[in-house]
Amino acid sequence: MIDIQSLVNDLNAVRAKSPLVHNITNYVVMNNTANGLLALGASPVMAHSLEEAAEMASIASALVINIGTLEPQWVEAMLLAGKTALSKNIPVVFDPVGAGATSYRTRVCKQIIEECRPTIIRGNASEIMALHQANIKTKGVDSTDSSDIAVSSAQSLALQTGAVVVVSGQTDYITDGKNTQTVENGNPMMARVTGMGCTATAVVAAFAAVDPDALQAAVHGMAVMGIAGEIASGKSRGNGSLQVNFLDELYNLDETAIKNIIK
Repeated sequence: MIDIQSLVNDLNAVRAKSPLVHNITNYVVMNNTANGLLALGASPVMAHSLEEAAEMASIASALVINIGTLEPQWVEAMLLAGKTALSKNIPVVFDPVGAGATSYRTRVCKQIIEECRPTIIRGNASEIMALHQANIKTKGVDSTDSSDIAVSSAQSLALQTGAVVVVSGQTDYITDGKNTQTVENGNPMMARVTGMGCTATAVVAAFAAVDPDALQAAVHGMAVMGIAGEIASGKSRGNGSLQVNFLDELYNLDETAIKNIIK
């Protein structure tokens, strides 16, 4: 059961503190992610150059590592930024986009987890199962599995890595390996908008920047994504208008709206 007042307090903290969220993310979602963070009240920066990755990570309130469009130099920057954040106790939120699709992606994921020790790992069911079981294959970056069947993999992965693991889907599962919580809000239309999952990762990072309880921060971030997406979907004719309406609902989200729709 989500504590509504605690969720509202964290949302207000993001808006009051406007934490700097450093994103090393993919070309496809940079605009979506930045706008999502701005709508929420956080301050996004997209910096993937080797020359500034460590310095930027060191002044950020949270770091997002997203492997959507992989290149060797980007991987080097991700590892450099991740290890810098780790050394300064800055939360690292890792999005293993397409893990299991190719051996290269899976290998990079393992390296980032081992060397950067993410605070939170957020992926779809297929990605999380691929991280836990090397023989799992995914279809590109899309999940071929329901989030329900990935819960045990998420719990095991959390215990193995020390990270809070989030499985996105019709029901979102958030676990530290021992405690598992769910978020039921959202709408299937959200899956038709590119970058929604990546935006969820960034939103979770914004909450991790203001809440030292990684499990609670992840729950709150996913709840806000689901609530804003569900409200926006009800006002949208399709996935085009959903993108705009989602940002508006994220910007306008308040305690009343949360209480009226949270599940």
